[in-house]
Amino acid sequence: MNTGKTLFAQLMEFVPWKTFTRIVARRQGDRGVRTLNCVELFRVLAFAQLTYRESLRDIEACLSTQAGKLYHMGLRQAPPRSTLADALAQRDWRIYFEFAQRLIAQARTLYASEPLEVNLDETVYALDATTIDLCLSVFDWAPFRTTKAAIKLHTLLDLRGPILSFIHISDGKMHDVNVLDILPIEAGAFYVMDRGYLDFARLFVLHQAQAFFVTRAKAGLDARRLYSAAVDRNTGVICDQTIALNGYYSARKYPQTLRRIRFKDTVSGKTLVFLTNHMRLPPLTVAALYKSRWQVELFFKWIKQHLRIKQFYGTSENAVKTQIWSAVCVYVLVAIVKKALQLDVSLYTFLQILSVTVFEKTSLQQALAGLDYRTDITDFAKQMNLFEI
Repeated sequence: MNTGKTLFAQLMEFVPWKTFTRIVARRQGDRGVRTLNCVELFRVLAFAQLTYRESLRDIEACLSTQAGKLYHMGLRQAPPRSTLADALAQRDWRIYFEFAQRLIAQARTLYASEPLEVNLDETVYALDATTIDLCLSVFDWAPFRTTKAAIKLHTLLDLRGPILSFIHISDGKMHDVNVLDILPIEAGAFYVMDRGYLDFARLFVLHQAQAFFVTRAKAGLDARRLYSAAVDRNTGVICDQTIALNGYYSARKYPQTLRRIRFKDTVSGKTLVFLTNHMRLPPLTVAALYKSRWQVELFFKWIKQHLRIKQFYGTSENAVKTQIWSAVCVYVLVAIVKKALQLDVSLYTFLQILSVTVFEKTSLQQALAGLDYRTDITDFAKQMNLFEI
């Protein structure tokens, strides 16, 4: 790799530009555009994500100070914030959505051989949603409550990596369980969800598609025990049962048997009840699968802390979705580069180094050499009080 290029330029070399331009041509994204086409807008948004820019004025000021290096970034000049605002409002967000899907497919291929925390050969997905609060008077297209607007990110995370597999952006009113209606189902894969997704009709669709699910039972589940398997209570497994639903409507929605596993966590002391349609998996593996779901929670915390989706550069629906999908593209692109170059650093460290060195002319390997530490997400609620004795 040519070390005469900036780190940003080296990163952009991993972008499949032919694929991007084909998507733009199919969507006619640059039709009638004179300044800041779709490719240039992506480069600007990638720069803003990598350097943690907070506003259009911030982006304009930072790019203007690096006027001599803009050519090597693929930009003709520093775009004024009015041009940026117009581009965000007018460039079709579906272009960046489709491009994100191509990058996700590439990343999943690279990470297909990554080991799972659970000893399984099948693909394991974690499904969850997070809400991003907005101002109702500004984002009136995303109603949530009487005095608040919001959007939801419904995310399916492939736990090998972990790499995004599916994202759906909706308004805040859409219930989490409704995303199961549009979720791509892969036969033989495991879908791990919390009890907010406990809808027997939708779970039976997963079962009929020959996919497996692991979720938690709600309190007061009306079911009868058909069979109890022998368990070792010293492992924390209290019971492993085959059950059938008793409720008139629930039994019609899910007419097959289910497996109910009651497990006591020795660390927290909590007793958890899991439901799954996989009848042969060891009960401790089912508990470990549900525990692995926490990776999607960590992903939401990470992406909110380190990608620019908490403060939006535009207020229209198109501008918000363009920014979110660009952020997803940057996240997946960094994951691709990390794997392709076999860099032994976390994504957090990678992005932190890039944020202050994007204009440095050195190789990516050299810029990240020796940085083998990991930075965990800190639970500030457990932090000690400075004034406690």
